[in-house]
Amino acid sequence: MSDEPLTLPVDVELVTAADTAEFGARLADILVAGDLVILDGPLGAGKTAMTKGIAAGLGVQGRVTSPTFVIAREHRPGSRAHGLPPVALVHVDAYRLGMTGQSAVDELDALDLDTDLTDAVVVVEWGEGLVEKLTDGHVSVRLTRDPDSDVRRVTVSRVHSGADPREP
Repeated sequence: MSDEPLTLPVDVELVTAADTAEFGARLADILVAGDLVILDGPLGAGKTAMTKGIAAGLGVQGRVTSPTFVIAREHRPGSRAHGLPPVALVHVDAYRLGMTGQSAVDELDALDLDTDLTDAVVVVEWGEGLVEKLTDGHVSVRLTRDPDSDVRRVTVSRVHSGADPREP
């Protein structure tokens, strides 16, 4: 994996789950508080491995596991590499939203993620088509996996529905 700074959009092939986590750590280097990252892909594509890498790159505290049954976990900021400012991580798994009888949108609103976006990087697994309304733009991470070889393909881009001051 390259040490070059990551520039978006990017489309890469990742051979192992460790490569996926390492790529997530590189992605973290370009994330700041207020970023919404939406991970999309089938079961086993590497969404949680990617999130673990992002967490490692952000230097957050605590063990990162899939929040499938608790819906969301917050990880406090720790020390971050490259002199980047510390930032918290909110890890959300939207897969089960809407399964309690409430609508997925009502459950999402109850999580109050728009408040978290001011102080944290918010990573949402299974959030496509559901959480985009939280911000004027987000980072889209699409993962696929070849079932015969376990090789993952990851496509990452910034999606803007409004102006993003970080882009020229």
